[in-house]
Amino acid sequence: MPPLTISSPQIKLLEKLCNAVAVSGDEGEVRKIVLEQVTPHADEVRVDALGNVLVTKRGAGKNRLKVLLASHMDEIGFMVVEEARDGFYRFEGVGGVDASAAAGQRVLIGKSHIPAVIGIQPIHLLDEEELQRKIKLSQLRFDTGAAGAEVNVGDYATYATRFRRAGNSMFAKAIDDRIGVATLIELLKHAPKNIDLLLAFTTQEEVGLRGAGAAAYALVPDLAIAIDSTPARDLPNPNGENVTYNSRLGLGPAIYVANATMIDDARLVRHFEETARKARIPYQIRQPGGGGTDAGAIHQQHKGIPSLSISVPGRYAHTPVGHCRVDDWQNTLRLLHAGLSKITPAVLKR
Repeated sequence: MPPLTISSPQIKLLEKLCNAVAVSGDEGEVRKIVLEQVTPHADEVRVDALGNVLVTKRGAGKNRLKVLLASHMDEIGFMVVEEARDGFYRFEGVGGVDASAAAGQRVLIGKSHIPAVIGIQPIHLLDEEELQRKIKLSQLRFDTGAAGAEVNVGDYATYATRFRRAGNSMFAKAIDDRIGVATLIELLKHAPKNIDLLLAFTTQEEVGLRGAGAAAYALVPDLAIAIDSTPARDLPNPNGENVTYNSRLGLGPAIYVANATMIDDARLVRHFEETARKARIPYQIRQPGGGGTDAGAIHQQHKGIPSLSISVPGRYAHTPVGHCRVDDWQNTLRLLHAGLSKITPAVLKR
């Protein structure tokens, strides 16, 4: 089989997914796209009580492992908590929102995508003390520009950024983790026959990995892999070598070994490293440290589920625009497909 490639159809799907609005707890727009994509290729599709999309694609032959791949549909964003006056609305963050990155940005509010801007005082009108003070979300307001806008307390909002491609680079909001969602869809279309492929398109990852635990409990896999986007903190450091980069753009998929929520299964780390070397697929080890993926909730279900995270590196996580590269995404897809095509029960006995 020729290696999987990322071309125009996959890019267009990722654009559609990234432009959709799906803040944690309100993933309906992305869920609709996922259902349209997976239903023609799956043996079974269902939506659970938390809104996770659970997909089964059965393989052939004996002694098949049940392998779960998980990617989250939700994104960070905001929730309206109070109507102020003259088109202003107070809001709070949903997930890990950076107030300094939010100030002055355009947003879309509610099911009707009401446009607004996150207002902030002009910098040249601030005194020295105010300039030194860190921006807090409580200082900011949505400004719709008109009283009586169709905005209600409880409405979700997120950045109005639109997807853009520039050569090998892709810029978009919510590329964390719509790039994982698109990867799972592509793997379903080319599902390896040696395994039963289970897919979980999960909800509420950004607020505590909530959907993933329920999905893993329902599907009962033999092993699991979370596919996500991991921070590429690889910007130049004016003070010397950058030693806290997590991952770097251009070096291929990032295989986790440890993070804030779990220690990845060493047998699975070894299997995918060996696969990458034999197939000559570039890869990198994500620096251990903070952060986490759906695997943090999955691995604790039932009697324990051997789990691993593999991510596409991306810059500017949890800001209005993320930056990933097409070749990193393609090599992630190739590594996953190659690794899954060769996985057997013997991997877990090593």
